[in-house]
Amino acid sequence: MKKTDIAVGIYIMAAIIFLLVPMPSIILDFLLALNISIAMIILFNALFSQEVLNMSTFPTILLFTTVFRISLNVSSTRLILTTGDPGEVVRQFGEFVGGGDTVIGIIVFLILVLVQFMVINKGSERVSEVTARFTLDAMPGKQMAIDADLNTGAITDAEARARREKIQEESGFFGAMDGATKYVKGDATAGLIITIINIVGGVIMGMTRGGMSAMDAFTEYSVLTIGDGLVSQIPSLMISLSTGIIVTKVSKEADIGDLLTRQLFSIPKVLYMVGASSCFLGIMTPLPFFVFASYGAAFIATGYVISKRTKIQDVEDEVAEDEQAASELRKPENVTSLLQVDQIELEFGYGIIPLADVNQGGDLLDRVVLIRRQIALELGCVVPTIRLRDNIQLNPNQYVIKIKGIPVSEGEILFDHYMAMNPGYVEEEITGIPTFEPSFHLPALWITESQRERAESFGYTVVDPPSIMATHLTEVIRSHLDELMTRQDVQNLINNVQEANQTLITELVPKLLSVGEIQKVLQNLLKEGISIRDLITIFETLADYAPTTRDTDVLTEYVRQSLKRAISSRYFGTGQTNSVVTLDPKIEQEIMASVKQTEQGAYLALDPDRTNAIIKSVGEEAAKLENLGRSPIIITSPIVRMYFKKLTRDYYKDLIVISYNEIDSNVELQSVGMVTA
Repeated sequence: MKKTDIAVGIYIMAAIIFLLVPMPSIILDFLLALNISIAMIILFNALFSQEVLNMSTFPTILLFTTVFRISLNVSSTRLILTTGDPGEVVRQFGEFVGGGDTVIGIIVFLILVLVQFMVINKGSERVSEVTARFTLDAMPGKQMAIDADLNTGAITDAEARARREKIQEESGFFGAMDGATKYVKGDATAGLIITIINIVGGVIMGMTRGGMSAMDAFTEYSVLTIGDGLVSQIPSLMISLSTGIIVTKVSKEADIGDLLTRQLFSIPKVLYMVGASSCFLGIMTPLPFFVFASYGAAFIATGYVISKRTKIQDVEDEVAEDEQAASELRKPENVTSLLQVDQIELEFGYGIIPLADVNQGGDLLDRVVLIRRQIALELGCVVPTIRLRDNIQLNPNQYVIKIKGIPVSEGEILFDHYMAMNPGYVEEEITGIPTFEPSFHLPALWITESQRERAESFGYTVVDPPSIMATHLTEVIRSHLDELMTRQDVQNLINNVQEANQTLITELVPKLLSVGEIQKVLQNLLKEGISIRDLITIFETLADYAPTTRDTDVLTEYVRQSLKRAISSRYFGTGQTNSVVTLDPKIEQEIMASVKQTEQGAYLALDPDRTNAIIKSVGEEAAKLENLGRSPIIITSPIVRMYFKKLTRDYYKDLIVISYNEIDSNVELQSVGMVTA
């Protein structure tokens, strides 16, 4: 057995033995001193522990110390009633506290018991009960937060396991404390009852067996009883105080001494006001001038010292920050950090800073979060973290959007203006500063706040500056989302699917396709705005066709055909006739005849003149749909679709090319033209 186990066993067995076996007064003196020392150890540990779980055995400690203290109380009572000599510790406590006066000793003892019973014990019991209830109620929310952090990769499995164990320990601790406080309350009650029994029993024993008068017996035994009660109640009071400290401890940053000093004496103006009030009371009232004036002067001087120290500390902190920044720049390893490139950046001039500053009412950060959420819901892809930073080299109202460190788009806004755009049917004109909407390059006007209501009444679309930037950023991310998808992103998506579809992933990766090949298929889909949220359908299709071909372009076409319901719902309306443009079969044959296969993939070797003629015809037919207010959609045969899309991508980025196999059977189409050349 361990020495600690033996010591705990002896401590508990001694408490039981003392209840049964009489002990000499000299041994009782040593044990009472030990009891007081243990109570002090518990008190100071509770005071300086940084969090409650550092005293996780406190409920057990309460039980052990309560039993040990009661056993000593019984032993001292036995000695008082049998021999009248419970030892020097009990006698000196009774004589010293009472000052030789029995009445004073009784009053002091009763006050001590009432303070412990009515104030400390009652408060600790209530706080323990409420804390236990709130801790148990908060457990589901804490568990969900841990699961959310684990799913997003913010913490590892080991960290999640440690946090779950800590939550369980906290709930168990506060639940045990809710019951353990009853020990302290019962101990105080038992001590009071034992004291009354000692006085009554002592008087009876002194009169019947000691031959003493009633007054002499009362005087003698009341002193011993008060000493016995104080020797028992003072450790009990310290344990009660420890209980109150444990259940009210809320900070984990530092010990209670640092916190109290920092929180009570850290604001100079508070000390100035207290000092001035104390001086006023000493001068203007009959209260002792010297006492209150001394305190007032001390508080004012302390406030001055703290104020001076705070200013010095601020300067030192600023110098330390500058030195640290300089030392960081001098470190050779920091060159590596300069090589990192942010996937998405939004830089803006100083005139736009209020839009991103939460303290000034800006909500651009919140909008960025919503952008990532919106794209994740629509396209099924997690957008990398968007970095926002100000750049003094830009114009005050200018902002630049960068993809992988390279500017891809920019715009200018007027901070205190609104952008008004004519939807096409508004005839009334309003005055404003001419400009272009940055996302779609539509003509617009900057108008003031006072013009906003009037413009909206005319039918103009009025947008505030944060919405303009958010829309522009969203469109840029959409158009470059395929570039932003990395192999690690694809692996994360595969891991998410694998949790519920182990068989599918085991068959597909890496037996049939590598992560890089799946990445190419997903990038092809995102490049044309096709959502990849239905990963199970995508992976099932890849698993079906990967044994016959590993051409990612061909596999993309198979996947698109599997997603025809989603594609149809995105581009076509149900219950109505949808206008489209078809592709001349002769051109389809011509395109297929010009396809050249290489190890790097297929490409078109079409005559430049024929290419220009086809592109010109595409522009003419697409214009017909745009004039009808419809999106430019061209329908082709499945085998031609991907080559025709590659042919037209550089000329018409917004052109939608769909094959017949990607259209759901309940969609009604009407051809308004044919691409021919």
